[in-house]
Amino acid sequence: MPTEVILPKVDMDMATGQISRWFAEEGARVKKGDVLFEIETDKAAMEIDAPASGTLRNVTGKERVDIPVGEPVAWIYADDEVYESGTTPQNRAPLSPPVGEMSAKPTDGGAVPPTSRSFALPSALPGISPTRGQSQGERATPLARRLAREAGLRIAEIQGSGPRGRVVRADVEAAVASKGAATPGQPAAEIPVEIPSAPAPAPKPMSDDQVLKLFAEGSYELVPHDNMRKTIARRLVEAKSTIPHFYLTLDCELDALLALRTQLNAAAPMRKTDKGEVPAYKLSVNDMVIKAMAMALMAVPDANTSWTENAMVKHKHADVGVAVSIPGGLITPIIRHADEKTLSVLSNEMKDLASRARSRKLKPEEYQGGTTAVSNLGMFGIKDFAAVINPPHATILAVGAGEERAVVKKGEIRIATVMSVTLSTDHRAVDGALGAELLGAFKRLIENPMGMLV
Repeated sequence: MPTEVILPKVDMDMATGQISRWFAEEGARVKKGDVLFEIETDKAAMEIDAPASGTLRNVTGKERVDIPVGEPVAWIYADDEVYESGTTPQNRAPLSPPVGEMSAKPTDGGAVPPTSRSFALPSALPGISPTRGQSQGERATPLARRLAREAGLRIAEIQGSGPRGRVVRADVEAAVASKGAATPGQPAAEIPVEIPSAPAPAPKPMSDDQVLKLFAEGSYELVPHDNMRKTIARRLVEAKSTIPHFYLTLDCELDALLALRTQLNAAAPMRKTDKGEVPAYKLSVNDMVIKAMAMALMAVPDANTSWTENAMVKHKHADVGVAVSIPGGLITPIIRHADEKTLSVLSNEMKDLASRARSRKLKPEEYQGGTTAVSNLGMFGIKDFAAVINPPHATILAVGAGEERAVVKKGEIRIATVMSVTLSTDHRAVDGALGAELLGAFKRLIENPMGMLV
C-alpha cells in the first residue's frame, strides 16, 4: 500500500493549514527525510519531511488553500507498487471481495474461522452506512463514542462527516434522529434511544449578509480573513467566553528603574560583528518588566498556575510570553525560565524571538505554553488598558506608557515618571487578594530594580 502523506498538526490550536509551497513535483523521486513541502499556519512556517522513500504521486494538496489537519495531500509509491493514473489509494477499487462474500477455509487444525456476514439496514435511518468498514468506523471522537454507546448504535455503522470520515457528535445525533438504531433481526423502532439533552445554543453573531446590508453597496471592499486572523478571533472569543476575567490596576514609579537601565547600558561591553563593534546588550524597559513579572511569580508561587477542571497546575518556573505585533495579527513568543536569566541574556533572547516572530520563523515550542504573558502598548502612548488572557495562562500583564505625573509624597507634590499596569486574572485560579499580592510584588521590583540584579 502506498505511504500516505498527510497534513500534520504542528500547532495545538491548528484545525486547518495551508501548503505555502511544494519542494517536490508529481512523479519526483524522494527519499525518507527529504523536505516535501512547507506548511503555513497562523503562527509559523514549518517544513515537512517525506515519511518514506519512493515516487511522489497523487499530489492533491494545493498551495494556498485551507486543508484540514490529517487530510492526505499526496502518496509515496514504493518501487514494487503499481500506480494507476487517475486514481488514488482512497478511491481505487478494492482488491478483496466485499464483506459477506468471503469464503471460509479450514485451518491446519480443521477449524473453520467465522465468516463475515452482511445485513441490510433500513434506508430511513439517516447517517447509517451498511458498507462502512470497521477500521473507518473506529475514527470517532470520544463524545461520539459515548453517545453512540448510550443510544445502542455501533460506531462502525455511522457515516462520519469529520476529517477523513471521523464520526462526530452531529453524526450520532443524525443517526438516531428517526426512531433509533437497527441491529440484525430487530427493527429500529424497538430500540429505545436516550441522548443527553444538549445545552441551549449560544447566541450567534450577526451573519455576513446582515452586516453588509447595513452599508451601501460599493462603499466598502471585502478583505478575506487569513488563518492568523481566524485563529486570533476564535481564541479571543473562547477566552472571553470561558475564562472569568477580573482586573487589578496600579501605578509604578519608574525613575529608579530608568536610572539603573541607563547605567547598565553604559556599562555594556563591546563585541565585534559584521557591522563593526556594538554593545553586547541594550536593555529596554520591557526587558526589565518581563524580568520583574517572572520574579514576582516566583515570589508569589500560588499565582504561577494554570486552571484545569480536575486540578490546579502549579508551575515550578516562570515562563513569560511577550506579545509581539506582526503583519496581520500578533504572536506571543515565550522566554523560558525568565526568573533565572540575567537581564542581558533575557534582552538578547527577546530580540531574537521578536525578529523571528515577525518573519514567521518561530518553532511551535517557542510560542506554545508559558505560565503568564506581558502585553506592552506603552511605546504607542497608551496610558492603560486591559488585556485578554491567553490560555493556558491564568494572568496577563498589560503595560502602559511611562509618563511624567504629579504625585504626592508626605504632603508634598513632586514630578515622577509613572507607569500604569493592569493585571488580568483568571478568577478560577487567582483570587482577588492573591492577584493583589502578585501585582504588589511586581511593583516593589519595578520601584526597587536593584532587586532584579541579585
